[in-house]
Amino acid sequence: MENLFDAAESCLSACEIKEKLQLTEQTAQAWRDGLLSLESKSAPKLIDEPGCPEKPILVSAGDVPKRRLGSPEGLAALIHAVTHIEFNAINLAWDAVYRFRDLPQKFYSDWVQIAIEEAYHFQLLRQRLNELNSDYGDLPAHNGLWDMAKRTAFDPLVRMALVPRVLEARGLDVTPGIIERLRQAGDDRTIAVLEIILRDEMGHVAIGSHWFKYLCQQRKLDSEQLFRELINQYFTGRICGPFHYEARQRAGFSAAELSALEHLCHTR
Repeated sequence: MENLFDAAESCLSACEIKEKLQLTEQTAQAWRDGLLSLESKSAPKLIDEPGCPEKPILVSAGDVPKRRLGSPEGLAALIHAVTHIEFNAINLAWDAVYRFRDLPQKFYSDWVQIAIEEAYHFQLLRQRLNELNSDYGDLPAHNGLWDMAKRTAFDPLVRMALVPRVLEARGLDVTPGIIERLRQAGDDRTIAVLEIILRDEMGHVAIGSHWFKYLCQQRKLDSEQLFRELINQYFTGRICGPFHYEARQRAGFSAAELSALEHLCHTR
């Protein structure tokens, strides 16, 4: 029986978009069918870069095209930026599966499901780009999500704290405002896609919250105190609001954690 970790590595290393999407679906189905084991003789390798298509060209965050909605080009730039985030999120989900061993089976089921949902989001957004006579790869993009994946590769607790609960949770804060701007512009098609993504991403952040707190409990650590410490360590000068309190609370944030985020936002 093939193991899940080797299958996840294949998903990670696939460069062509079509291949990555097909492998994601096939691996998820094989896992659901009980055809993949959690036994592996090889330890995970540090993956400097996952498999990605030749385009988009990756640049620094400050060089990504601005996302103004006042023109078709601006709308395409906004959607392209979100599409790139979702493509990266496929790799992030598979990296969580591949990298972190000896965890409960439910951990792997959760992250396999996230990989499937991120692939679905990517396809919805790419279809919307195509409707606007654009495509994924037409514009440059940045690689901030994967950079954080590398920095947190040593510990699933740190990964759960910082990638789902900080970077991905930012989408819970900003997406409702984007939807409102699109509503004013009468763009119901893009709104429909973003509403699906917002609903699912709330679940993804909740999964990150669950496993962060689970790992804290296993190690007898104070999750709220540790979350504050990790943010201070990894995000100097990079925390910004406003925060969507209701969405974040539904995704597993405590009142103390939200208060700590607000404090950091206003003191930096």
